[in-house]
Amino acid sequence: MKLGKGLRLFTALLAVTVMQAAGAADPDKKEIRFGATAGPYADQIRYGVKPILEQQGYKVTIIEFSDYVQPNLALADGAIDANAFQHVVYLKKFSSDRKLALSEIVQVPTAPIGIYSRKHKSLAEVKTGATVSLPNDPTNLARAIAILQQIGWVTLKPGTDAVRASERDIDGNPHKLKLIQLEAAQLPRSLDDVDYAFVNGNFALAAGLKLTTALALEKIPDYYMNLVAVRTSDLNRPYVADIREAYRSQAFKQVTQQRFAGFVAPAYQR
Repeated sequence: MKLGKGLRLFTALLAVTVMQAAGAADPDKKEIRFGATAGPYADQIRYGVKPILEQQGYKVTIIEFSDYVQPNLALADGAIDANAFQHVVYLKKFSSDRKLALSEIVQVPTAPIGIYSRKHKSLAEVKTGATVSLPNDPTNLARAIAILQQIGWVTLKPGTDAVRASERDIDGNPHKLKLIQLEAAQLPRSLDDVDYAFVNGNFALAAGLKLTTALALEKIPDYYMNLVAVRTSDLNRPYVADIREAYRSQAFKQVTQQRFAGFVAPAYQR
C-alpha cells in the first residue's frame, strides 16, 4: 500500500514537471500573467493592453503589487510573465544586485514624480526647517534630489552623478530642510505630517491625487521612463513580441490620451 502511494505521488510529480517544462518551451503560449504596481500601470494593462491581447486569443491575468521589490522577484521566479512598474535604472541595479536575468522590451506612458502639499499652496511658501518626504529606494531618491536641485532648494557637490545622488551629495541646504526618507508607497500618507512630499506618479494616482494638482512635476529624462520587463530568456518568445506591439498600437495610444492625461508619452506615441 505504501509503495503504491509513493509510486502514484512520484508519477504525479513527474507529470507536473513534464507539463511545466513543456509550457516553458511552448512557442504558442496563450496565458500571460502580467504584474504591475496597483494604480495607473495596472490600469494601462487593464484598459489598453489586455483587450488587444485577448483579441489575439490570450488569457491575461493582472497581478497587482504594492511595492517595488516583489514584481521583479516574481518575474524571475516565473510566477508572472511580464511586469510594468519600473525604469531602466532601477531594473539594471535591481537585476545586478540580485543576479537576475531580466530585460526591457518597451517603454510605457509614465507618470512623473510630483511635489504635493496639504499645508502650502506653492513652492514659494517653503520656510526654514520645512519637512520634506522623499522615496527611500536609491534610484527614486536620486530623482527627488535632482528635482530639489532644479527648484533651488539644495545644491549638490560638483561632479555628482544625478542617477546616483543621495543626501551625502548635498552640499547646500539654504532652507535647512528636514528630509525624511520613506517607502514610496507610504509617501501619499505622509502629506498630513510633512510640509511637502515627493510622490511617485503611480502612487499619487492610486491615492486619489491628481498630477494636475502637484505644485511641480518632474521633467522625466528618457532613462526614467517606465517600461515592461520580461525574463531575458523569453525575449524572442511570440507573446513578448505581442505585448510590445500592443503597447505600440494606435488603440493603446487612444486609451492613453483618454485615461492618462499628464503622463509623459514614450517616443513611439509622439
